[in-house]
Amino acid sequence: MREQQNKTITRTGHREEQMATQQGNQPAVTAPKHRTFLGYLALMGPAFVVGAWQFGPGNLTTAVQAGSRFDYTLVWVIAVSTILMIFFTDMSVRLGIATPTSLITSIKDHLGKWVGVLAGVGVFGITLMFSVGNAVGSGLGLSLIFGGSPVLWTVVCTIAVGIVLAFRNVYGIVEKALLAIVVLMGLAFIASTVVAQPDWYRVLEGAVPTLPAGSEILVVALVGTNFSINAAFYTSYGIKEHRRTRADYRDITLADTIPGIVAPGIMTALVIMVAAAVLGRTGAEAGTVNALASVFTPLAGPVGSMVFALGLSGAAFSSMIANATAGGTMVSDALGRGAKAGSPMARIFTGMILAFGLIITLTFQSSPVALIVIAQSLTVLIAPLLGVLIVTMANKTSLMGDLRNKWWHNLFAVIGLVAIIASSIRLITTLIG
Repeated sequence: MREQQNKTITRTGHREEQMATQQGNQPAVTAPKHRTFLGYLALMGPAFVVGAWQFGPGNLTTAVQAGSRFDYTLVWVIAVSTILMIFFTDMSVRLGIATPTSLITSIKDHLGKWVGVLAGVGVFGITLMFSVGNAVGSGLGLSLIFGGSPVLWTVVCTIAVGIVLAFRNVYGIVEKALLAIVVLMGLAFIASTVVAQPDWYRVLEGAVPTLPAGSEILVVALVGTNFSINAAFYTSYGIKEHRRTRADYRDITLADTIPGIVAPGIMTALVIMVAAAVLGRTGAEAGTVNALASVFTPLAGPVGSMVFALGLSGAAFSSMIANATAGGTMVSDALGRGAKAGSPMARIFTGMILAFGLIITLTFQSSPVALIVIAQSLTVLIAPLLGVLIVTMANKTSLMGDLRNKWWHNLFAVIGLVAIIASSIRLITTLIG
């Protein structure tokens, strides 16, 4: 009899929790779980996917230019943009936990269908254009290591990414692959920094905000590539893939969100230091990734140069995987055809992103500057929208419950939105000029 009563109580509790979830009034955060070291490692993933997407060819190019043209003085930009990225990624994590459906579907339910469709299609447009830079960058990095035509290596990389994304458990495979690549990239750039021997005192000076004459556009570019709202937006999808709960939130923050976003920030800062150190030791200005690699050869020898090139190719390859996966998933969700990376429509759109990057690379066989400008223009239109949507949804009490933004979340949210809008305005004036 007592056993039957217990079962009835259990069923009632589950039913009440399910009703609360459907109504948006989710139960309070339960006590954090006691995890082993392996348990914390198991939480790592979604933010590292975001970091891998963020740390791509565009990020590397701006970092190389920052170190080569302005020495160590712009290191502070990476620190500030990394902090803002952590807060927006954290909001996306909480949305992934609290919302009963995917983020874009929730936006369509609460703010209007056209808003969600616009967000998803806009992100798809950005990823479509960025796929060209990823394709070119991956081929260039591998050609620096193994020789041969960069275009040929672009074909090889695209096929390899296509094979990775063909697995049944797409998101799980992508996560594991990107975690491994991020670790290898970190080791490569740490080794490159040791070889380059930067002036650490001047690095600390560079942590103090200053704005050298003529650096305004580059600061905008650094903020745009390191504070990537598109990538932060996608974090909620990784959280949904893993079915994380409110009890996981604190541990996710410590094991995934913070290290996953800090890692690419540190690597970007290291690239700035390497470029500045090369300029200081050889007097050669390395304004492009190619130029930096060529200058690095006499400085560090063939092995050191290969290690640096390995980091560059890893950045392009990982960004190619994450960019295609995220773009395909979110546009599929926006069109109501599935919010998981493994859904048929998401796979089709992912394949379109990869194919577009490859076709443009094969057709022009040069840096597609026009497409990069178009991608930046799309970012101007879409990034502020995505930022506003994340902040708006994270402040809905009926949806978020106790995971709603606190005052300090909103303080950094406002700072982040101001940075995004200011960057967009500056980019618009530059394009018009």
